[in-house]
Amino acid sequence: MSDPLFTPFKLKNLVLRNRIVSTSHEPAYSEDGLPKDRYRMYHREKARGGVALTMIGGSALVSPDSMPPFGNLQLWRDEAEPLLRALADDVHEQGAAVMTQLTHMGHRTDNYTHDWIPALSASGTREPAHRSFSRIADVRDLERIARDFADTAARCKAGGLDGVEISAYTGHLLDSFLSPRHNHRTDEYGGSLENRMRFPLQVINAVREAVGDDFIVGVRMSFDEMLPDNSGMVPADALQIAAAMQDAGVDFFSVNRGNADTDWELAKVIPPMFTPANPHLEFAGWVKKQLSVPVMHSSRIADVATARYAISEGLLDMVGMVRALMADPDLPNKTQEGHADRIRPCVGASVCIDGIYTHGSAMCIHNPATGRETQLPQRVTPAPAEQHKRCVVIGGGPAGLEAARVLAERGHSVTLYEAGDRFGGQVALAAVSERRRDLIGIVDWRYDECKRLGVELKRNHYVDPSELDSLTASVDVVILATGGLPNPDLGIPGAELAVDTWDIISGSRKVGGDVLVYDDLGGHQAMDAVEALIRTAGTVEYVTPERSVAVDVGASPAGQYFALFADHDVATGVLHRLVSIEKHDGRLLARLQVEGAKAATERVVDTVVVEHGTEPDNELYEALLPGSVNLGQIAIRELLARSPQPATANPDGRYALYRVGDAVASRNIHAAILDAYRLCLAI
Repeated sequence: MSDPLFTPFKLKNLVLRNRIVSTSHEPAYSEDGLPKDRYRMYHREKARGGVALTMIGGSALVSPDSMPPFGNLQLWRDEAEPLLRALADDVHEQGAAVMTQLTHMGHRTDNYTHDWIPALSASGTREPAHRSFSRIADVRDLERIARDFADTAARCKAGGLDGVEISAYTGHLLDSFLSPRHNHRTDEYGGSLENRMRFPLQVINAVREAVGDDFIVGVRMSFDEMLPDNSGMVPADALQIAAAMQDAGVDFFSVNRGNADTDWELAKVIPPMFTPANPHLEFAGWVKKQLSVPVMHSSRIADVATARYAISEGLLDMVGMVRALMADPDLPNKTQEGHADRIRPCVGASVCIDGIYTHGSAMCIHNPATGRETQLPQRVTPAPAEQHKRCVVIGGGPAGLEAARVLAERGHSVTLYEAGDRFGGQVALAAVSERRRDLIGIVDWRYDECKRLGVELKRNHYVDPSELDSLTASVDVVILATGGLPNPDLGIPGAELAVDTWDIISGSRKVGGDVLVYDDLGGHQAMDAVEALIRTAGTVEYVTPERSVAVDVGASPAGQYFALFADHDVATGVLHRLVSIEKHDGRLLARLQVEGAKAATERVVDTVVVEHGTEPDNELYEALLPGSVNLGQIAIRELLARSPQPATANPDGRYALYRVGDAVASRNIHAAILDAYRLCLAI
């Protein structure tokens, strides 16, 4: 029986080789606002991995007065055309189709970025997420912007793309006309549904006239903004709008549900972990039954079984799997070749979407090559047989498992030692939280790959310095991935009286009474500790010296924590540094101070919990240094060039010695895996 996912599909005059689509999204990989090499290689790899259609330019801009809030492509520029041609040629060469989304961001932008042009919208509204106050678009603006859409679509056609998707998506300019929540106009563009759809239809008609009848034109829009008072787009109105758009020549719809006005609402549209999988799939299937053109949909459809179900049951014509393809661009090929069990899973960490704001571009939490295709390959190339080495990896967290996996892929003989009774390190600890349990997929995938590749996996084996001579007697490479241990040393009086978050999260220490959680890291750890504490403690207060709560936690998961805090009356304080802890009448007195202020505040609590990152245990490293050919050093130029590391520092050395992950310094999961991947690619 044929797999429904791999049945061809005809979209107008275009035949797609299967039903898997990377729907429009903006990873902020543009360079100078244009789709240069980084953008091109990212989409080429998806095409090479077997996707049917890859859509570039989520929120690609059609007008110079639409400011790019997150690295958006500026396809209104003439310089974009040859770059689009190069990208399209690369994607087509790999057997896939390519389209782009086009939009004017409207009020969903930042007034203080790029050229500082004021935002505009249907009614001068403000969108909370990007915080811009906008001006009201007048009729001349609308005429100009409709021409911009048409000219940009024509440029995309000339650049070799297979089609365009017009964004009438929540919060963008066209949506601000369609949605009564944002459209308060009293002229011919406001009020009735017919009036509200006037400008979007004007745009669609202009685009269709510019590109002709044969070019594919689609629309992405929310068919239900899911507002409790029904003040926004509702399904009945959306279907009438879609019918008018179909009559105007729209060839497909990318169906969404929800709105993006706030971080909390956006997380319903693009759900992170600890939310239901494929939450809007059945709704999209209902919409499809009402329409006469093909439908695609993407919202946390992360596994092949669900994608197959969506096609086989007729819920969708094309299934969007953006984040799953960021985790593993080979997902289609692996599935078709019978290796679906080898797909690197999307764990829903939302580092991709949140990375646009926190790190400047999207990244996958455990695929370090995504977005770095110009520097790192998506596939590991075996080393020549004469260069195969005997390798030892010490530590079975994400960095150690990744090192072992890549070394084994290279053809080396690998033994991995883990001191504990389970692999995963701090990832396994984080996954204790029900909120972050999906992170264990990072560990499980690497463990399965190591087993498949023949890595000798030894758990419950603590490598003691006394056994190093025998361990390294016939080894060429030693990689220390021993991670770190909680670092409670804040350099303040009484720091030894505090409890670390590891004990709280793991449940090894039950804490009652009043608790102060002091977060000097800004990641998930302190937030997870608070979540554990609200089950056992009396009152819980979270304090940080930063200007905001959990600065390194992206908006998508952060909203869940903040709601939890509010529901359990967890007080939060910012800009307060913990300066001392002392015993006080059988309890603890914690002093907090705003930097530069003379006054200090005091808290009398039963427990102080501190998150201050980790520190490496250097005992093994120092014991191994004298026997290493490189004296433990990693040459950065060679690392970045993926060249072999020099081995000349110690002529008497027997093995190369490297550290990765938190064995070097306290960092995050992505950094640990990136460390191991790019180092071991050249061994």
